[in-house]
Amino acid sequence: MDLEKDVKYIKGVGPNRVQLLNKLGIFTLKDLITYYPRMYEDRSKPKNIAECRNGDEVLIEAIACGRVSDVRLQGKTMQRLLVRDESASCTITWFNQSYLKNKFEIGKTYKFYGKISNNFGKITMTSPVFDENQKNFNTGKIIPLYPLTYQLSQNVLRRIMENGLAEVEGKLKETLPQYLLEEYDLQGINEATRQIHFPTELKDFDRARRRLVFEELLSTQLALLQLKNSYRNDEKGISFDKSVKMSDVINQLPFKLTKAQLRVLEEIDNNMEAENSMNRLLQGDVGSGKTVVAMCAAYKAVKCGYQAAIMAPTAILATQHLENFQTILKKLHIKCELLISGISKKKKEDLLERLAKGEVDILIGTHAIIEENVVFKNLGLVVTDEQHRFGVKQRTKIAEKGKNPDVLVMTATPIPRTLALILYGDLDISIIDELPPNRKKVETFAVNKKMTERVNGFIGQQIQQGRQAYIVCPLVEENEELDLKSVEELYETYQKEVFPQYKIEYIHGKMRPKQKDDIMERFKLGEIDILISTTVIEVGVDVPNSNIMVIENAERFGLAQLHQLRGRVGRGDYQSYCVLKYEGKSETVRERMKVMCSTNDGFIISEKDLELRGSGDFFGTMQHGLPEFKIANLFEDMPILKSVQSIATKILQEDPTLEKIENLLLKDLVKDKFMKRIEI
Repeated sequence: MDLEKDVKYIKGVGPNRVQLLNKLGIFTLKDLITYYPRMYEDRSKPKNIAECRNGDEVLIEAIACGRVSDVRLQGKTMQRLLVRDESASCTITWFNQSYLKNKFEIGKTYKFYGKISNNFGKITMTSPVFDENQKNFNTGKIIPLYPLTYQLSQNVLRRIMENGLAEVEGKLKETLPQYLLEEYDLQGINEATRQIHFPTELKDFDRARRRLVFEELLSTQLALLQLKNSYRNDEKGISFDKSVKMSDVINQLPFKLTKAQLRVLEEIDNNMEAENSMNRLLQGDVGSGKTVVAMCAAYKAVKCGYQAAIMAPTAILATQHLENFQTILKKLHIKCELLISGISKKKKEDLLERLAKGEVDILIGTHAIIEENVVFKNLGLVVTDEQHRFGVKQRTKIAEKGKNPDVLVMTATPIPRTLALILYGDLDISIIDELPPNRKKVETFAVNKKMTERVNGFIGQQIQQGRQAYIVCPLVEENEELDLKSVEELYETYQKEVFPQYKIEYIHGKMRPKQKDDIMERFKLGEIDILISTTVIEVGVDVPNSNIMVIENAERFGLAQLHQLRGRVGRGDYQSYCVLKYEGKSETVRERMKVMCSTNDGFIISEKDLELRGSGDFFGTMQHGLPEFKIANLFEDMPILKSVQSIATKILQEDPTLEKIENLLLKDLVKDKFMKRIEI
């Protein structure tokens, strides 16, 4: 049995369906059997027709009382079938399914699963799935429902899944050691794989899921702890000089640091002076002052005779960092330079030559810093900003340009601490959990589309007072072409119909970096009144004069992302506003909007986001260089996660490289899952 076998060879797939499966990330037999259902429908226990209440989704077993009749309705056809059991009768209806006319025999029993309508004793069921009485394909069991792509039905995917599972039935090699299966009462891999897709009872699904979540979280923890230990056990890092004080920089600042910033600086200072390399994550909300912390650390590295590299995800953010660093560090005779792809060839050659000679103290740039021809004389500190934009490999690659340099990873995406331990289990964690006192709270309002005119009036008022506005486009599902269209359509509407008197521009991810940077620069200089954008501004430049943001179709964004976007305003002296325009009346949508309006605390928001959406959507873990979680939900599965963290620690204390016979399966599991992404 070959788990790497191409999915196109599984019975029922064929050349057309293979492309649809590929869209779901299913390329091999292994991908197929680990593509888990998102929910289940219990179609196993039939109900008497008379017991069915209005709105129930139920299974009934009933006899066909006549043939299917066709009724014409304004260009459509409706198919009707009368059925009954010993308690009552029910009219079944379908639309435009003429092929059903010859499907049912009078007097024969069938099973139907669908939604019941029971009005004044008249019972109907619309468009149910059905089986002949002895057959159990669509009914008579617990049915898995999978996340789908357009044109691939649940029925088709279930058939393919059954064929895939038949190929591996009883043949999967166990991936967890026997001692763990026994100690934690876990199901074997073959039984768990069968029951997660087609559970006999719902309790069987719970047991199968527990086993698979345990395995997924354990392998993640083992990999990250090994990574962390490899930092610890490597040859010694740089021990920076205790006599060089970060307070030299702090005294130059035109503002006072917060207690949280000072606490974090102390943690970093201690780390830098210690013998082991620093590998630290610095989490801080948008505007909490992480850049200043990075500046102090870079200053210490330079004054101890080393160079520092600061890597940002966009050219405009790198340029902004350069300006901030130069303002303070020039006075302290520290040379900062910028490396982005836009600079001329001659300028770049000159910069790289000076860098290699040690004439550049701090190099600030984009991922251009990773390129092979970028050579430092003596790199002592690496800072990556907005880490969620860089994978683990990129982080490692830049660190390799020095001899065990200290690494500081910064992110403005507030991640609940428990989740940070997963995603950044290889790093120590520092948190700046307070904003500078001069930061004004961004007033946030959630409104529906009916308020559009009032919102536009408010934008107009603010612009007349000399301010600027962002308007963020709705997210279009994973489709850059449609994203583009929505930006351009919104731009046309605002420029021609709503605000023809103002200067409006739009920006999106498909633009060339130089074009984006140019637009952002003009916005910063006040030459643009309204900037219409996709989420490319999520990590962006400070525009202190911009004090209003309107987010269209806010219900399509995650809370963490809404918070990140909102952080673009409120960076100046003016009261700032964020208007969330949303559609939909569901409880979840209302709850999410309420959270955004009630707090500006990114950590509270991220906890809520995790609770409401689960970790799968929270952010693609692929961005972190980690494999995606296929089944674990970090909010629901926190108890398993906590126990797994201590299990992983205990295993590695006794067997750091997983060489013992009883742990070889774990070694294979970690290797199989992580070697492609993380160098362990």
